[in-house]
This record gives sequence, structure tokens and C-alpha cells, in this order.
Amino acid sequence: MRSGIGIDIHKLSNSNFMILGGVKIDCELGIDGHSDGDVLIHSIIDALLGAASLGDIGAYFPSNDPKYKGISSIKLLEIIMVELDKYNWNTNNIDATIILEKPKLNPYIFNMREILSEVIGINIDQINIKSTTADGIGLVGKNEGICCIAIASINKIDEII
Repeated sequence: MRSGIGIDIHKLSNSNFMILGGVKIDCELGIDGHSDGDVLIHSIIDALLGAASLGDIGAYFPSNDPKYKGISSIKLLEIIMVELDKYNWNTNNIDATIILEKPKLNPYIFNMREILSEVIGINIDQINIKSTTADGIGLVGKNEGICCIAIASINKIDEII
């Protein structure tokens, strides 16, 4: 069994929605990013890749490559799941914490878990998502940014846990 950690941070901008975990959240701030800026999925991708010793998200989807401009992070995760499958990796669980001041995410977390469980191919009870604030400290605390930290546990398909 292996574990990996992923961290992603993006600036926030004036918008009327943000995407987190594949869920559209209507709010006054959006996430700046080359893709859709989904920090939750980006940190999960890095955690999975790290656990499998397969590099990081930037190696697969460079931010200077125009073909990834505005792409759904769900699509990026689907590509990474195919890559993990190619090396016979199975996902045991995901745990993530999203750090932002607003909006409150509790109403959206179950839907995020549903989407991620389908894309990753694990049960919803193998995915945990939490959110917290930075209590007014730094870029995130001043509502200028959003951050997510995720950990993933994986094992080889033929390995007994």
C-alpha cells in the first residue's frame, strides 16, 4: 500500500461560479486557472500520481499547453485513472481539505463525493472531503485564493491489503 499527498492553490477572481469536485457552485468568486481551476480535483490527481510515483499533474497537463485551456478537471482525472489502471493501481481512499473563506461548501460536499466516486471507481464512503477557513490569514484568508490538500492511498490490484 502507498500514500501520496497533493496540494493545489489558485487565485480567486470576480465571477458568478466556481467548480469544485466537478460541482458548479454559484457564488461571486471564481477560480483562476488554465483549466477550470478545480483545486480539489487537481490536488487529488497529484496525490494519486505521487502515491504511484508517476510524477505530478504538470507533467501530464502543462499549464502552457493550449489544448488544456478551460478543460474540465473531471476529464483530467479520467485520463489519470486510465494511467493508474495501466500500472494496475487501485485506489483505497481519498481524504481532502479545501481551504477558503466563502462560500460555505457543506451543501455541495455530498455531490462532490458522488462525482468523484464514479470517476475514480470507488465507493462514496472511501472519499472524505472537508472544508475550513484560513481565519482571515494570508491570500486565502483575504478571500483572494483557494487551496486544497489531499491524500490518496493506493495498492496494486493483486496486492492483499
